[in-house]
Amino acid sequence: MVKTSITPQQTDISISVPEKYVGKKLEVLVYAVDELIDEEPKKRGMADFWGIISDETANELHKQVEKCRNEWDRDI
Repeated sequence: MVKTSITPQQTDISISVPEKYVGKKLEVLVYAVDELIDEEPKKRGMADFWGIISDETANELHKQVEKCRNEWDRDI
């Protein structure tokens, strides 16, 4: 893996790929580091995972959450 940070002086960036990566599928990410710091963490709910997990898994998770909520309400 190759990771580096740069401060571009123009809109074009050229990179050299190591020989061992030639012919392989690569992932290239471009983001400003200060953007990560400025954003507040997003609170996530079950709806944020719609389409990511199967309906069967979602239903099972929902049942488990309901069971836990019901247990909160009972007297110990």
